[in-house]
Amino acid sequence: MSRFRAAALAFAATLLPLTAGAAEQVNVYTYRESKLVQPLFDAFTKDTGIAVNVISASSGLEQRIKAEGDKSPADVLLTVDIGRIDEAVQAGITQPIGSAVIDETVPPRYRDPNGHWAGISMRARVIYASKDRVKQDAITYEELADPKWKGKICIRSGQHIYNNALFAAYVAKHGEAKAEEWLRGLKANLAQKPSGGDRETARDVAAGKCDIGIGNTYYWALMMNNDPDKKPWAEATKVILPTFQGGGTHVNLSGVLLAKNAPNKANGVKLIEWLVGEKAQQIYADANYEYPIRPGVPLNPTIAGYGKLTADPLPIAQIAAQRKTASTLVDKVGFDN
Repeated sequence: MSRFRAAALAFAATLLPLTAGAAEQVNVYTYRESKLVQPLFDAFTKDTGIAVNVISASSGLEQRIKAEGDKSPADVLLTVDIGRIDEAVQAGITQPIGSAVIDETVPPRYRDPNGHWAGISMRARVIYASKDRVKQDAITYEELADPKWKGKICIRSGQHIYNNALFAAYVAKHGEAKAEEWLRGLKANLAQKPSGGDRETARDVAAGKCDIGIGNTYYWALMMNNDPDKKPWAEATKVILPTFQGGGTHVNLSGVLLAKNAPNKANGVKLIEWLVGEKAQQIYADANYEYPIRPGVPLNPTIAGYGKLTADPLPIAQIAAQRKTASTLVDKVGFDN
């Protein structure tokens, strides 16, 4: 037995007594910070009487569940980005959710055609633009390769899952050859080597190192409302919802999957269905600054202030299918060099 598998089984044993001793519980593995998701789980328990046991980590949950095998206590995997969602499916650690509630509530383009995952909230990949130096209020993703932006764009690593999804969407829409040409043009317009995260991108725009940066919608809201030290970075920028030519704004997902060996499968499905209900969707909207997956749920006012989101109609599964190609192109053009 490998050292990793032994450690995983030892970890699983810490939850197994809970699984065996109480039927009304569900075990969740999540990449979301505990403080962001605990309000959801508290509300779920209050509504259903089902206790939620949470394991939170920044990486490696798919590998952990796979190593635990049929002894895994995991019922539900709560994750972000189509990259990690797809990795979980490819690892063989999931099973079809099999829920009419999910099929009726979640739009088809935001769930797996084979039923292994469903989106529970959305985030858009947008532009943080300098209020002082950028006068336009509309931009296309294609335009990011226009030489007029030479030396004016900041971005995190092209291999980061958020950018990989955007680049994969470009491949899906325009084909590999045009995506490579676009990535070369975008690289030529960078003000500096890709680095940091989306918050640092806003910081560098505010500092005048670049005029526009690429980031997720919720980071700007978090800086503006939840982090006084970073609020000046948000105040110096404005959010522009870019679109593909002839399309809409690229969106990604927070998603949920049902573990292959879920010991509390029925409760896992109950939690998944609850997460797309109106109460949970409102909590997501207000606490996490994300777009609800359920139609009709009001947006957080800060997010609504960006303007009307017209999400690109490209199915998320088609984006996932181009992730490897996008990653290869990033290396081919030396994007991160």
